[in-house]
Amino acid sequence: MKNRRSFITGITTHYLTIKEKKFLNKYKPWGVILFSRNIITLNQTKKLTDDIRKVFNDNKYPILIDQEGGRVSRIEKLINTSTFTGEYFGKIYKKNLKEFKIYYKIFNNQISFILNEIGINVNTVPVLDLRRKKPKDIIGDRSFGSDPKIVSKIGDYCINLFHSNNIGTVIKHIPGHGLTDIDSHKSTPKVKKKLAELLKEDFYVFKNKKSFFAMTAHIIYQDIDSIHTATHSKKIINIIRTKINFKNIIMSDDISMKSLKFSIGKNVTRAFSAGCNLVLHCNGKYNEMVTVANKSPKLSNFLIKKTSQFYRILG
Repeated sequence: MKNRRSFITGITTHYLTIKEKKFLNKYKPWGVILFSRNIITLNQTKKLTDDIRKVFNDNKYPILIDQEGGRVSRIEKLINTSTFTGEYFGKIYKKNLKEFKIYYKIFNNQISFILNEIGINVNTVPVLDLRRKKPKDIIGDRSFGSDPKIVSKIGDYCINLFHSNNIGTVIKHIPGHGLTDIDSHKSTPKVKKKLAELLKEDFYVFKNKKSFFAMTAHIIYQDIDSIHTATHSKKIINIIRTKINFKNIIMSDDISMKSLKFSIGKNVTRAFSAGCNLVLHCNGKYNEMVTVANKSPKLSNFLIKKTSQFYRILG
């Protein structure tokens, strides 16, 4: 494990190309993330994840997916989860807690079963961003709701269920994306709220979570750091570690998103300098992959220790 580098990479298609296999062999990313473009059938996806793990001779090698349900579903060719948004479950929670626990456990067990069948062991959920009444509601129905305590409790439930099913989770988008009305895929969102209010609401939801992973928001919180997004901000990462009390692995959101205004290489080095432990790169563009790999350090002792702890829940 110590020879791996501190980044997660995407791949281009539904099989591992010779070029990508050589890339994995040479640069040894910490993990691989899959998207809809990589998933056609159960058997095809299982072969793909098996082929990735053969490169590393590691049957617990981290393979991630972004499978929330609703409009963010990467296994849509395998199962239709369009109904099951964060909003859907948040409303059930408020109406009937007992019913919520039954419904959410059934949903989680079904998703976990499929992910285990196709060889995926990290799901980038739960979305802990609060729902806000704004003209442009970017997070929208991906959120469990607007009540910080309810969203936090659903987050705990999600994490515990996935862990019990041998799958890791990624809380996102830390320290909170709900106040923005700009899509960070396209431009840089800015939040004007004061730190005291953020700590009581948006940041509160992420406190003391047992997830092994957290994904940063590409957002500027102007009261804390008026220049850098959370991904590139030492001040924000320090708050995540101290005020939010997240002690495990912090990964960036996709380092190629347009919210980050530097070159791919500088986006990577600035993320590590700020305190991110892993950098995520999703689009499968080979030249960018090589740049990310070359700018990413070997795994730190911290990353090795925390990855080993994560491996223990995988059975």
